[in-house]
Amino acid sequence: MMKMTAIVFWLLNLLLALLLPGVINKTKAFFAGRRGLPWLQGYYDFWKLLHKGAVYSRTTSWVFRASPVIGLACLLTALALLPLNGGQALIHFAGDFILFCCLLALMRFFTVLAALDTGSSFEGMGASREVWIGALAEPALFLCLTGVAAATRQSSFSGMLSSSSAGWQQSAPALILLMASLFVIILAENARIPVDDPNTHLELTMVHEAMVLDHSGPDLGFILYGAALKFWSMAIVISGILLPLRFGGVWLDGLLLLLGPLFLGVVVGVVESVMARLRLARVPQLLVAASAFAILGLILLLR
Repeated sequence: MMKMTAIVFWLLNLLLALLLPGVINKTKAFFAGRRGLPWLQGYYDFWKLLHKGAVYSRTTSWVFRASPVIGLACLLTALALLPLNGGQALIHFAGDFILFCCLLALMRFFTVLAALDTGSSFEGMGASREVWIGALAEPALFLCLTGVAAATRQSSFSGMLSSSSAGWQQSAPALILLMASLFVIILAENARIPVDDPNTHLELTMVHEAMVLDHSGPDLGFILYGAALKFWSMAIVISGILLPLRFGGVWLDGLLLLLGPLFLGVVVGVVESVMARLRLARVPQLLVAASAFAILGLILLLR
């Protein structure tokens, strides 16, 4: 029964992931005094791209075609590692948060390979920037999750998120530092302001968007869905740590946990509305500060 419940919530999260970009865009439109795009615009775009044809350059290899599928498969597996119903995850074992970090890194690796496979100078530029940002963000993400594991005395996501209430009672200052670091990492990993601007049309300022310029049709749809799924998965992590749910069983807890990513989407929309994108030279300073917060949180936990 528990396994069936985990499958149901995994499918429900897969369905709702594309709602997150709509929440962010609506929040930004509200601050700008505009009506904005529909809440379900992400679903419309995904459905439209699935019914279009894909165009492939003669210079690309199988890597370019396989990258969107491999990236999406990595994220489907990563989401299955999270306890989406407030209980046990669909896939859970000791140290599964390490696999979570590795899956996100593997997705980035194949996205970068596909960008380099095109031979485009713009996509090569975006790939180099993506690797540069990832080299700073990935260690900070691993430090944050290690800190949460140390605070909760658990080595699995299922235990970490279910025991986070005890962690807050014993190590609240350290967890505050870890959550601040994790929020900055979420912005960086998902190409959001102040690290990147997902809505820019200027090639010289693009990071993530520059890598997918040559993708089209279903491949581009898989990339957009994968980006939403990555954001949703990381939002589930921070929501599960900040809001330990043990109110009315797995069904009520799972439904309440779905509100966490949507609320985080509103917060991200507010952040993007009140501040501008950082200069590229300032991005490392932001990510190093996030790593410093994570290290300081670990020191407080291990003292």
